[in-house]
Amino acid sequence: MKLPKVTIYDKYIFNQVLMATCVAILLFIIVWIAPEMLLNTIKKTLAGEYGVKTAAWVLICELPKILGKAFPAGLLLGTLFTFDKLSKDSELTIFRAVGLSFKRIVAPVVVLSLFGTYLCFLTADKLIPFAADKMEKIKGYAQSTQFIYTQKDKDGFPTQTVVVSKSRIKELYNVIVLDFSNEVYSDVHQLSNIYYAKKGEVLDDKWVLYDISRYQITKDGIFENIQKYDKMSVLNEQTAQNAYTLMAYSTKKEREINNKNLRNYVKLLKSEGMDEEYRFMLNKYLQRFFHPFVCILLAIMGCLLGFSKPREQRVVGFAIAIGCIVVYYITLPFFDLLAEKGVLHPLITSTFPLIAFIAAIVAFYKAKEL
Repeated sequence: MKLPKVTIYDKYIFNQVLMATCVAILLFIIVWIAPEMLLNTIKKTLAGEYGVKTAAWVLICELPKILGKAFPAGLLLGTLFTFDKLSKDSELTIFRAVGLSFKRIVAPVVVLSLFGTYLCFLTADKLIPFAADKMEKIKGYAQSTQFIYTQKDKDGFPTQTVVVSKSRIKELYNVIVLDFSNEVYSDVHQLSNIYYAKKGEVLDDKWVLYDISRYQITKDGIFENIQKYDKMSVLNEQTAQNAYTLMAYSTKKEREINNKNLRNYVKLLKSEGMDEEYRFMLNKYLQRFFHPFVCILLAIMGCLLGFSKPREQRVVGFAIAIGCIVVYYITLPFFDLLAEKGVLHPLITSTFPLIAFIAAIVAFYKAKEL
């Protein structure tokens, strides 16, 4: 099968759209990073919290998160600007007069958007997690968010709960362990022991706690004895590994986890019966694969909005483009919530924006009578 021949037209349109897209992406980054992020970094640098090198790394590490949003927006605005200019200069009229169909005209744009799709996917899978890991090193890996893990028996009743107040990589601080008895009163599980450990560590096959105080609880709900221990183990074998994975990812946003680890995390949430978290993360995982294709759809939409009559107001097309970008990113959290609460299946919530853009493209195509 022969590949389509690359013509002078293809090179011309490709280069024009590429330059306009790069400018749009640069402007998007400047607008996004300038107001608050840059100001906070400068303040911390002047206050002595960051050195010049650290401040530069902080700004660099923020770029991948912006690029994930900048690629689709840049392609939309870049293609819109280019095709609007071609329309005003009557170049599109000439292309149509020599027999080029709409599909042939936008072919170079689709090729460029495929590169944008790949870069968008690569940014989410590699660059953003790498930047997040670098930021953790700068901040020292300290996690102050409380983590709670509950072991359950085969009937779903709790047997032990581990509460970690603070962690640093595999070091634990201020750990509370609650042992549950077999007795249940009015749907409340009776405690048999409470352990408090000042420190602990996560090993491959268990969690080990140090400097422990044990409080024995009577059936009346009061403690009757206090004992001291130097060391004890909790959460053995696979349970220890699962609990550490949940703790490590509990303070992370999904964008800070690469695709492979996010897939394993989704499976773990399902096996642990954490339904809301499972549905939310499954939705975000599916978005990793569907979101990059928005680059192609927005690029085609930009071409359609750029097709206009010589005296037609260009502000209309740019207003629609900006509106599409704003609506897309504003509604994403809404669909995340629908998936998390089980209102819609994550497969529906993750693909709905693409379906909406396809419908909009068909509507614009018919309205333009191309």
